[in-house]
Amino acid sequence: MKSCPPGQLFYYNVMRFLGNLIWLIFGGLETAIGYFCGGLAMMVTIIGIPFGFQMIKIGSLCLWPFGRTFHVNRGELPGCLFTLLNIIWFFIAGLWIAIIHLVFGILLCLTIIGIPWGSQHFKLAGFALHPFGRRVEIIV
Repeated sequence: MKSCPPGQLFYYNVMRFLGNLIWLIFGGLETAIGYFCGGLAMMVTIIGIPFGFQMIKIGSLCLWPFGRTFHVNRGELPGCLFTLLNIIWFFIAGLWIAIIHLVFGILLCLTIIGIPWGSQHFKLAGFALHPFGRRVEIIV
């Protein structure tokens, strides 16, 4: 976020908190718990551990989405490993998670008041398509 006057920053933080609180009450908590449980279920096998970590990462973003974004990590794993894991992820879970978030995003954007929450679903859909090599960051 670009720099803004202190008074405007206060209102931005209040609105971000209210958006997150409404998100949490009306479905964010249940969705995050679903992602956390799915991540733990994927971690039962050794092969599923990296995919389980990605589910937990999506769940953490889904828990408090306003004021948080994701960026591409550079240099942690080789690029070909990112690509291979993202291709496997896409067919196992990513496509289906993205479709669900796109549908909910479209439904929420049908009303004017639901547009901020719909945009968060679109952000989650983009993150769900290829989460390997990305990290969640807080926007200050």
